[in-house]
Amino acid sequence: MKSNLGYRLVHRGAKILTTLLARVEVLGWENLPKQGAYIATANHLGRLEIVLVYYLLDREDVILIIAEKYRRSAFWRWLARQVDAIFIDRYNADITAMREVLKRLKKGGVLAIAPEGTRSKSGVLIEGHFGAAYLASKSGVPIVPVGVTGSEDEVVLQRFKRLKRAQIVLKIGKPYTLPPLNNREREIQLTQSTDEIMCQIAALLPEGYRGYYTGFPRVQELLQQHLNSPSID
Repeated sequence: MKSNLGYRLVHRGAKILTTLLARVEVLGWENLPKQGAYIATANHLGRLEIVLVYYLLDREDVILIIAEKYRRSAFWRWLARQVDAIFIDRYNADITAMREVLKRLKKGGVLAIAPEGTRSKSGVLIEGHFGAAYLASKSGVPIVPVGVTGSEDEVVLQRFKRLKRAQIVLKIGKPYTLPPLNNREREIQLTQSTDEIMCQIAALLPEGYRGYYTGFPRVQELLQQHLNSPSID
């Protein structure tokens, strides 16, 4: 169970650490729902992003998923207890973890997830996994796409060594929803929905960050839509 005191300490620590290490610019803040359940999907560049979640969201019902490998670390086990995080096996179908996430979403929680499943070593988008699409389709809650730049581990560390803060930009897109999951066409639908999630993120990133999704026509469609929607520019 989450400790309220522990959560407040983590939340406060996240704000202090982020302020020390980075200047954070948030674009499209008005697109972030103020209440109710939603899934925030973002690209994954560095470890600081887990801190950014609590730096940005002043809510106690944040659902955080942590890769099973971190359970071996005493620090990560402690952190997980404070925020009631869910450890998940990224390489096998972790039904127990997925059910727990869905249960918390139905209660109105906010899930922060990187559909790529791991940090991108190249710094550009890699192919997304089905997890986020499955959870969004099953729960029916809105998805809020987020494009992150400047949070690469190497960039943050190098600037810290020079006593400078990293310049991190978070670009928040408009919420959207996915159709309910049709079990008869499950694989096809999850593939299409995952592509949609990743293209939504790609359209919020500079071209050099789009990686695997650079040539997707859907990205160009979304970019054109953004030109007519100055709220995230």
